[in-house]
Amino acid sequence: MTISTGERLPEANLMRLGAEGPEAVSLGDLTAGRKVVIFAVPGAYTPTCHSAHVPSFIRNMDALGEKGVDEVVCVSVNDPFVMQAWGEATGANEAGITMLADPMGKFTRAIGMDFDLPPAGLMGRSLRYAMLVEDGVVKVLNLEEDAGQCSVSAGEEMLEAMS
Repeated sequence: MTISTGERLPEANLMRLGAEGPEAVSLGDLTAGRKVVIFAVPGAYTPTCHSAHVPSFIRNMDALGEKGVDEVVCVSVNDPFVMQAWGEATGANEAGITMLADPMGKFTRAIGMDFDLPPAGLMGRSLRYAMLVEDGVVKVLNLEEDAGQCSVSAGEEMLEAMS
């Protein structure tokens, strides 16, 4: 079942590449007492994710901060090495976006956002969405009907939903 507005995120560990290598990031700790935007993509380096979704949040980082957002997080069912490299390639790291991996897709499945698209070689991936989470509770959820599009889940739409 897909998570809905008003529901608490499940406890999950995502991963990032730290100074000593891959390290776990507790989603509960990340969102506790904070306002966090989490957006997810079907895959690092995939066309829409690379050319539209991540750039939409890079463009809006300052405006999101002005709305009280403490952190912007990009999640993908990839490994932390790929997420780190992709963050460097897109400028997301430099912009301050936290790039987190869900390597086994556990978080993605737990919130009901997993899908398969065999013709594109995408299995067990995440649907495209953006959510505003306050103290672990989903306040805004913008889910794309078509994972190949980036409209309702873009940074601009998140800003609009927060107005």
